[in-house]
Amino acid sequence: MAFYRITYNEKYDFATLHNWGCTFRCPYCSYKLRSGAEGRPGFAVPKPEKFLTVDEQKKALLEVKPSKVYFMGGEPTVATELEEMIVFAKKELGAETKLGHTNGCKLPLRCLDGANVGFKAWSEELHLQITGKPKSLIYDNFRNAFEVGMKMAANMVYIPGFVDLDELEGCVKFIAALDKNIPFHIDGYIPIPGQPYRRPSDEEMGRAESLVKSYLPNCRYSHLTSEEALDLSARDDRFRVKRIAGV
Repeated sequence: MAFYRITYNEKYDFATLHNWGCTFRCPYCSYKLRSGAEGRPGFAVPKPEKFLTVDEQKKALLEVKPSKVYFMGGEPTVATELEEMIVFAKKELGAETKLGHTNGCKLPLRCLDGANVGFKAWSEELHLQITGKPKSLIYDNFRNAFEVGMKMAANMVYIPGFVDLDELEGCVKFIAALDKNIPFHIDGYIPIPGQPYRRPSDEEMGRAESLVKSYLPNCRYSHLTSEEALDLSARDDRFRVKRIAGV
């Protein structure tokens, strides 16, 4: 088991199952902002003292009966009960099911309606450097999920001089070849203590947005400071949730 908390947003009627753990070890993971893990190896968030049983997860969801159920991480596909919970949400609750963010390493999944895939790089060498995994696994899975009818979205962290515009362009050209209407989000790098990378300027974010929009018109970006990233609910009411299970 890996899910340790379930939250609910009453306004938008969605529940989110939060998991611990990831299959990647990206050095610039924004979870490190909350954990103080800095550049050390290993998952960025300390292991919870307790995980929710499958029965506890189902009970919590039945109490609110959300119209949408999202699975977040870490990386939600590390949860051994993920597929069972997706099927439960779809079959028992009649809910829309989505991986709110994922690295895409296990797509597609039965009864999963959609996924937001975080791409890390376009070039094979850089992808291996960041993730330790082959690029083809993620790109092929994204294509396969799209081709079986899943509602796909994508994002990438833009880091000037590291994950730069050429990496963004390669990724979005790949996505545009599938469907130019797939939503894409550019995450401006949020500085992580202990990492050598820098936050992009406003001008650089503008150039990145223009580049992506030349391939994928449905593009947005975020350009948060470290302080803003630690209080997302102040900027977006989708993050104003209540905990309905777990720690």
